[in-house]
Amino acid sequence: MADLRTKGKFDLSVPELEKMAKQLRRHVITMIATAGSGHPGGSLSAADIVTALYFKVMRHDPRNPQWPDRDRFVLSKGHAAPILYAALAECGYFPVEELSTLRKLGSRLQGHTDRTLTPGVEMSAGSLGQGLSFGIGVALAGRLDKRGYHTYVLLGDGECEEGQIWEAAMSAPHFQLDNLTVVVDHNGIQLDGRCCDIMGLESLADKWRAFNWHVIEIDGHEMKQILQALKEAREIKGRPTVIIANTVKGKGVSFMEGNVDFHGKAPNAQETEIALKELA
Repeated sequence: MADLRTKGKFDLSVPELEKMAKQLRRHVITMIATAGSGHPGGSLSAADIVTALYFKVMRHDPRNPQWPDRDRFVLSKGHAAPILYAALAECGYFPVEELSTLRKLGSRLQGHTDRTLTPGVEMSAGSLGQGLSFGIGVALAGRLDKRGYHTYVLLGDGECEEGQIWEAAMSAPHFQLDNLTVVVDHNGIQLDGRCCDIMGLESLADKWRAFNWHVIEIDGHEMKQILQALKEAREIKGRPTVIIANTVKGKGVSFMEGNVDFHGKAPNAQETEIALKELA
């Protein structure tokens, strides 16, 4: 992938994006297996969305991570840090080889994102439900500073059970934040079971509509649908957009797909070998 990192701009074709998403998934498996801990399921389900943002849609510059006019990406479900680290490394924010330090003492790549450590990370995460509030603040700051950047927030569906999400969801349309796009990684599984068994979310799209958001529903693994939804979101004026991306937990690895066990469990050596073969 070095040839893609050195292009100097991020405008990959759909086949290149699909190839990159597979590469990021391989990084996720390898780094979590090396660390012996981590969250593969939610990282793999978000891989196509993160790929589309970093390698096609967002304006950003790995040589200048604090560029004032960069688009912002807020990973609210911070336990999915491996997929963000994989994207940042392939973009050139830090060496790909550094991915092997995930979760090690002294590493810049901790189990949850830390904006004080890792180039390109916009928000330190841990407790769920806070990313949307943070993203609204970032979007409001962009308007006040007359900056043209766009803010993207990636939420997990499990964290949409948090009350703070809905307080924030009420405020963003109130402030007419059309420079804000939320993507919900709707894989239907959380830490200890299926979302529908723990706290029913449906109809998730109707809930966002009731809060006056522009709502788009897509297959979160179809690259063309992802790109079209992100394009539509940038064109909507006067209110924020939420993209409900229907995804599969553990997407790309057969024994992880839809498997609650791999929300937060590292694959063993045999499983790692199988996973990497499937992602070859």
